[in-house]
Amino acid sequence: MKLEQLLEGVPFTLAQGSLDTEISDIIYDSRKAAPGLLFVCIVGTQRDSHEFAADCAAKGVSALVIQHDIDLSAMPGVTVVKVESSRYAMALMSANLFGNPSRKMTMIGVTGTKGKTTTTHMIKSVLEAAGRKVGMIGTNGIYYMGRHKETANTTPESYELQKTFREFLDAGCDTALMEVSSQGLMMDRVAGVHYNVGVFTNLSPDHIGPGEHKTFEEYRSWKGQLFKRCDVGVVNIDDENTEALLEGHTCRLVTYGRAEQADYRETGFELLRTHDFLGVKFHVTGKDEMDVKVNMPGEFSVYNALAALAVGKVLGLPDQAIHDGLGKCVVKGRVELVPISKKFTILLDYAHNEVSTESLLTTLRAYKPHRLVVVFGCGGNRSKLRRYGMGEICAKMADFSILTEDNNRFEKVEDILADIRVGMNKGNPDAKFVEIPDRLDALHYAVDHAQEGDLIAVIGKGHETYRDREGVKTPFLERELLEEYAQQIGLE
Repeated sequence: MKLEQLLEGVPFTLAQGSLDTEISDIIYDSRKAAPGLLFVCIVGTQRDSHEFAADCAAKGVSALVIQHDIDLSAMPGVTVVKVESSRYAMALMSANLFGNPSRKMTMIGVTGTKGKTTTTHMIKSVLEAAGRKVGMIGTNGIYYMGRHKETANTTPESYELQKTFREFLDAGCDTALMEVSSQGLMMDRVAGVHYNVGVFTNLSPDHIGPGEHKTFEEYRSWKGQLFKRCDVGVVNIDDENTEALLEGHTCRLVTYGRAEQADYRETGFELLRTHDFLGVKFHVTGKDEMDVKVNMPGEFSVYNALAALAVGKVLGLPDQAIHDGLGKCVVKGRVELVPISKKFTILLDYAHNEVSTESLLTTLRAYKPHRLVVVFGCGGNRSKLRRYGMGEICAKMADFSILTEDNNRFEKVEDILADIRVGMNKGNPDAKFVEIPDRLDALHYAVDHAQEGDLIAVIGKGHETYRDREGVKTPFLERELLEEYAQQIGLE
């Protein structure tokens, strides 16, 4: 592609060379420098890659995009283009390079502090129940047409994002669904992408500090940018930050929540639990009347489901697809039920700190189990405060705890468990627990000693596919191991 075509829509100044230069690909990692490529110099939080520009030119790159002046007159063979923001320019150039794939699909972006991952999975489930072919990008990775890839960031860098959109389109996807982080918006990873629907879940202080956002207000403002880049905003009317976040929005709004003025309002909330179902059901009023059943526990699941329902309504999906999608949705490692017995309920969750553990156990306690049992550990070579905190919460809130390993890295499991005991003693000196250092043995113990009506939460690893013992990663997918053991012992 000619450089001139690549720069379509990008404000720039030609510093030297020719726009007729042929470009085969875009890079922003100087180690990949080679002839025919365009190197984008980015001013990062840690390093300024402008310092590698001359080296890239020496390696034969065809063009450079710079954000501030550097002297490359000694290398007249390289074309140099100056822009106001190299990140913004890279986003638009990447879109042009891959044929602007986002313009050829229905685009849905979900932002918020909590619930983004679960909400995107619910929306995906509803869309697929309606026959849509969906590509999804977020914390759990990239999913499309039966394929899965890991991603370094919730919202990938603009080049990887546009490349992924191209892959979605080429694979036959008609819809791209993604988590849009505040960092993704602030760092122009989604620049040039226009969304048919933007979704807001909720907002609380997060990502505030060096290299992230300076203040909560700045964090909120960047989240709000999504609603200046979409046609319809589906927003949580109950969140206290919604009004401020939407300041200056340019989209039509559709609201959900419990407030009387919500377009889609929840009433009649009820918890449901069987051996193979742990969720909620509720009635929806407002722009529509319908009963909803969600295969995920807790009050927060109501809000996530309302958001997915509202998206379905905005896109004109059939009610049956909304019912089926919400009823069948499962998020790997997020309160994920493993239905191996009619006697007890066992689930997996990624909770791995004090706050997430307390939130999970509060949710599960509401189902009034015979016993609430927790299988957990803490990571090695990490702050001991997490161990004390998780130990304290589990001692207070669980009826029985099984302490075990959880990616101990280069620490001894026994030392980590000793720290957890300190927290448990503080939370409840009479707490009942057992220590089983090997995690597989701990899983087997939980199953072997389960009582009628128990609710067992295996937390910390979620959907991880390995365990890290003394720095060595070995295959370890807890769902498969539990199913295998249940079959082995003939569990009913």
